[in-house]
Amino acid sequence: MSEQSVVKKRVGVIGASGYTGAELLRLLHGHPNFDLVVATGSSKAGTRIADLYPSLAAAYGDRVYDEFSNELVDGLDLVFCGLPHGISQSVIPGIRGSVGHIVDLGSDFRLHDKGLYPTWYGDEHDAPALLDEFVYGLPELFRDKISGAELIAATGCNAAASVFALAPLLDAGMVDGQGMIIDLITGVSGAGRPPKEATTFCTVDENVTAYALLSHRHTPEIEQALTERTGVETSVLFTPHLAPMNRGIIATCYGRPAKDGLTTEDALEAMRSFYADEPFMVVDERSPSTKAVLGSNAVHMTARVDPRTGHVMAIAVLDNLMKGASGMAIQCANLALGVPETAGLSAIGVYP
Repeated sequence: MSEQSVVKKRVGVIGASGYTGAELLRLLHGHPNFDLVVATGSSKAGTRIADLYPSLAAAYGDRVYDEFSNELVDGLDLVFCGLPHGISQSVIPGIRGSVGHIVDLGSDFRLHDKGLYPTWYGDEHDAPALLDEFVYGLPELFRDKISGAELIAATGCNAAASVFALAPLLDAGMVDGQGMIIDLITGVSGAGRPPKEATTFCTVDENVTAYALLSHRHTPEIEQALTERTGVETSVLFTPHLAPMNRGIIATCYGRPAKDGLTTEDALEAMRSFYADEPFMVVDERSPSTKAVLGSNAVHMTARVDPRTGHVMAIAVLDNLMKGASGMAIQCANLALGVPETAGLSAIGVYP
C-alpha cells in the first residue's frame, strides 16, 4: 500500500499546551497513520501553537489552540487527554461514546481501587464507575489488554521506569516483592509547564532535592502494576529526586534475593528474556544514562547482584516526556487502533 493510499485515523489532543501536549504535537506531525484534527488548550485558546512552542513552528505555522467543547471531538477515532490530575474525571464521561478511543496521559484512571485516591491524591474520585473500564497503558507488560481497548490510562513516568526495572526480576522469582527500595532522579519537565516555586531556575539550578517523602502518588501505581503483571504481592519505598536537567529519569531499584546463589548474569538474562523482541527495550551490562534515551521511546536497563550486601539492583532510564508520557501514549494509541505499534516512534536518542 502506498503512503498516499493510507487512510489516516483522525485524532485530537485535549490539553495540548502543556509539555506532554507539545510532545504529542511533535510526534503526531510525523506519524504516518494519524491526522491531528483537534488541539485544545484551555488557557491558551486562540494562541498560535508556534508562539508558545517555537520548536513546532515548521509543523503548525499559524495554527492556534482550539477552545475545548465536547462537540469539537465528536466522531474522532481517538482522543489523547493531556490534562492535570482531576480534570480528566470531568471531561472523559462527557466525550466517551462520541469518540472511538481515549488515551488519558494523566493519573485520573490509573488506579483500580477508588479508595486509594483520597489517600494518595487527597480527593474522592468523581467517576469511580469508569476505573474498572480503563486498562493500564504499559505496552510491554499489558499489550494484550491495550490492543483494541476503548479506554487506556497511560502509565506515569516515574512508575514506568520503576516497573520496567523490577518486573523481570519479580517475574523470574529472583526478588522478594516486599520492602523493595526505589531511588529515582527526574528532570524538571516532569513537574509540568506551569510555574511552581520548587521548579524556578534559581531553585533547581545546581540543586538536587528529594521530594514527596513516603507519599509520592506513583507509589500505589508501581505496586499495582508489579503485582498485576507478576502475581507477586509487592510493597515499595519510593523516593524521587528532582535534578537540574530538562528531561530524563533514572530509577535505581533494590530488592532482597528470593533465591540463593543468584549472579549478575542471572539477573541480566531475566531482563533479556522478559523483554525479548521488544523494539524499545535495551538490556546491557553497561550502566545506562539519561542522555542516551533523550527524545526517544527507548528504555535502557541493567542489573547487578551483590552477594556482599545481599541485594539485587536494577536500573532503568527513559525520557519522561517520551516513553514516560507522550511516546508511550502514541504506542498505546497504535495498539488501540490496530496500526503498527512502532509507528511514529524511534528507539534512537538525540546526541549530544
